[in-house]
Amino acid sequence: MNIGEIQQILDLHKCCYELIAQDKPILSAADAKQYYPIEKAAPMLVLQSEKGLLGCIVSFQHGKLNFDELKRQFGFIQLKLADRKVIKEETGYDIGTIPLAGLGLDCIFDKKLLKHDFVFGGTGNERLTLKIKPADLLRVNIILGQFE
Repeated sequence: MNIGEIQQILDLHKCCYELIAQDKPILSAADAKQYYPIEKAAPMLVLQSEKGLLGCIVSFQHGKLNFDELKRQFGFIQLKLADRKVIKEETGYDIGTIPLAGLGLDCIFDKKLLKHDFVFGGTGNERLTLKIKPADLLRVNIILGQFE
């Protein structure tokens, strides 16, 4: 999926969003601080369960994910970060460029993101960041549930 297709999804769902261009890829929190408040970062992680891949839209402020708690809450037997090669093969995206919308995976969503007016994350393009209302992220993704 390219950025134009992602924009079509966002427009179709009447999302409030903006694309922010960068001179170079964001590879660290220090890089991100040049473009947006880091506490509003919302990376899309790709997790591996016994049912296959799923997305996890998580607050940067969440810290380390508690996989045991997520397994219990969502009924998974196995849950871990997916291997980068598997992510690339199955989604077409490299880690660090995974889009917040249009991925086509079932997702779990960190409720901490809802306290922000906007959150920031990937677009599939390493030189573009998506600024979007968190409630809109809920509407454009297939949400299995929310966690805190």
